[in-house]
Amino acid sequence: MLYWLLYEKLFPFFHPFRIFRYLTFRTAFASLTALLIALFIGPWVIRMLREFQIGQFVREDGPQSHLKKTGTPTMGGVLICIAILLPTVLWSDPANPFVWVAVFATAAYGAIGFADDYIKVVRRRSLGLTARAKLFWQGVVGIIVAVSLLVLQQFKLFSTRLNVPFFKSLHPDLLWHLWPATLPHLGVIAFLPFVIWVTLWLSLSSNAVNLTDGLDGLAIGCTIIAAGALTVLTYVSGHVVFADYLELQRMPPVGELTVFCGSMVGASIGFLWYNAHPAEVFMGDVGSLALGGAIGTVAIVIRQELLLPFIGGIFLIEAFSVMLQVGSYKLRKKRIFKMAPLHHHFEQLGWQESKVIARFWIGALVFALFALTTLKLR
Repeated sequence: MLYWLLYEKLFPFFHPFRIFRYLTFRTAFASLTALLIALFIGPWVIRMLREFQIGQFVREDGPQSHLKKTGTPTMGGVLICIAILLPTVLWSDPANPFVWVAVFATAAYGAIGFADDYIKVVRRRSLGLTARAKLFWQGVVGIIVAVSLLVLQQFKLFSTRLNVPFFKSLHPDLLWHLWPATLPHLGVIAFLPFVIWVTLWLSLSSNAVNLTDGLDGLAIGCTIIAAGALTVLTYVSGHVVFADYLELQRMPPVGELTVFCGSMVGASIGFLWYNAHPAEVFMGDVGSLALGGAIGTVAIVIRQELLLPFIGGIFLIEAFSVMLQVGSYKLRKKRIFKMAPLHHHFEQLGWQESKVIARFWIGALVFALFALTTLKLR
């Protein structure tokens, strides 16, 4: 809104406001705004959560050292969502449709997480929403995001062609072009691969961050790194010169999402101030699902979803550790890890919580740097 007011409306009368046209300036200030919002309203949010007795329910079969965390305020993800969405709306171009796609995905996944946390707190159950219900609503949001992007594709603002790491000339299209024009009623089937693709990636991304959120500062620290990498990727994808130089698909409108990514970085740093070990507040599912949905949505919009295993490498490893553990136990009645997700396995090996967190952050940084190197290794 500030972009619309200060640049589009007031710039003709006060020329120094031209600075608001620059994406880098607005991204920096969106990040700072998000950081300040998180820092200043954080204590109030924590106090409100305590007053409403919204405390964490800790699973009894987990590490015994975590039992002392019972009652720590949770649902702090509400703070994250506010700190991301408000600066995004303030500093981005409100006419850009991709901004609203990202805002919707973040808010929608946050709402699913809010419902999950609410059930945990009210019913005092650590399970929250059933897995089937959670996946259903995640799928609904994924379909809405996919359909929105397909509509934008019709206006030549979006491409359904993928960027494939290491292969500069390989851009497979996720639409089927099999149906003749004489069968328009079957044409909708051509969109199914893209809709399924988007829904699966968003569900995987949101749940992966959710599974990583088990130690103080672990998920939010990895989010800072992933969001930082996405900020760079989004900026170069929307920049005509850089996109040409790196031989990426040119999509200038997606550059506005750099502001959104900057807000995510600032909000995450602000939340880490209160979530660092020992945590004063937990993000809960409202935060982890929202962040996972935001990361997945940005990657899909800039056509870099195949880099998600590197951008969010730790998230994917944590998710697959759970899949392997469950699959192994069901098939062989044996466990691969002492406990899943993977961070609990290392705790059971005797690693201190702070050491697990620091080493996972290092791993996340290595993955993110590798993702950025693929821009030139093509």
